[in-house]
Amino acid sequence: MIFDDASAEFHGFFERHHSELARLAFLLTGDADAADDLAADAMLALWHRWDRMRDADHPVAYARGVVANMARNQTRRAIRERSRIRLLGASRTERTEGPDVAAGLDVRAALARLPFRKRACVVLRHAFDLSEKETAQALGISVGTVKSQTSKGMAELRQQLGTRATGELAEEGFGGRPSQAPAGGR
Repeated sequence: MIFDDASAEFHGFFERHHSELARLAFLLTGDADAADDLAADAMLALWHRWDRMRDADHPVAYARGVVANMARNQTRRAIRERSRIRLLGASRTERTEGPDVAAGLDVRAALARLPFRKRACVVLRHAFDLSEKETAQALGISVGTVKSQTSKGMAELRQQLGTRATGELAEEGFGGRPSQAPAGGR
């Protein structure tokens, strides 16, 4: 296949960053299938803007922001859909009252319980090892907001998972390095 310069540059960008963006989407949504779709949609959006992106100072930060915004929009759509279902009286009535400690702590479930901005800050800071400034750039928020949302998010995770488990998770980067793609399925 013959590529022009822009196509070749984008292809290289895709090869280097797709799995990282898919992992980010997975950690933000908790759904491997949705993460793959989000990463693909983000790459398509980036390709459409590639003429501007290729000259950007921080194209990866911009790409992370695109994924985060798409994940936030997907979360909002899901919330609206659940609200519509609830209005129709078709929602489930049984509820689980907490994590099943005997079966192990499910980090994805704990992250999913965080509001989007806290979850995004915690994931970018601890799973992707981004600085506060890089996280702020990716999410389009201030460094101060990153600091407070990360602190509050980690406090909520500690409350849900316990201090020891949360510390271990932060040290391990929530299950791998950014270059790893999410596993298919659950």
